[in-house]
Amino acid sequence: MNRASTRLKVDTETTAAQADVPELDLVKQAQAGDTEAFDQLVSRFRNRVFGMIYNMVHNEQDAWDLAQDSFLKAWKSIARFRGQSSFYTWIYRIVMNVTIDWLRKKQVQGAGAEFDDAIQLTEIDPASRTVPHAGALPHERMEQKEIRVRIDAAIAQLSPEHRAVILMKEIEDMQYHEIAESLGCSIGTVMSRLFYARKKLQNLLRDVYENV
Repeated sequence: MNRASTRLKVDTETTAAQADVPELDLVKQAQAGDTEAFDQLVSRFRNRVFGMIYNMVHNEQDAWDLAQDSFLKAWKSIARFRGQSSFYTWIYRIVMNVTIDWLRKKQVQGAGAEFDDAIQLTEIDPASRTVPHAGALPHERMEQKEIRVRIDAAIAQLSPEHRAVILMKEIEDMQYHEIAESLGCSIGTVMSRLFYARKKLQNLLRDVYENV
């Protein structure tokens, strides 16, 4: 076996071994200043973080920039992580703060009046879905694409805070308590935002619902 093959084998084995390291062990190593351990944490969540940000801002370069800003803030704040939630939930809170702040500065506002977070709603079906799912049959693919464009445009009309809860629930399938922890608000606030965001989307997509 030549030197290049040997190095490739060692690198592959090292990567596999790193993938088996428990998350909390990587966190502790990162808190001790181990940048490679932090890189491993980042690699585990990079795609999900980018996907979430992209769904918020709909621009690839902006999404990558915001993801990098979020990971940099996470590295600077890693010493404050206490393990009271998962690392994923903790870093998502940073991601959402960075992204929502950026959207506010860009003056991306939801159309119409803002929703009232003070209203606590208790009768919301946790299993309810926000948007219809188009079928995957070949003759329906074009229609599905058109519906996706309509859905994205409707979500873009929500305020940053309401866009965040919709995407975290519908795309990430996160639980209410995870969303609350990530956004730094109460479960009641999450439910209220979801209720009003869903209602607004249903109004914007009324014709889509009627044809599904």
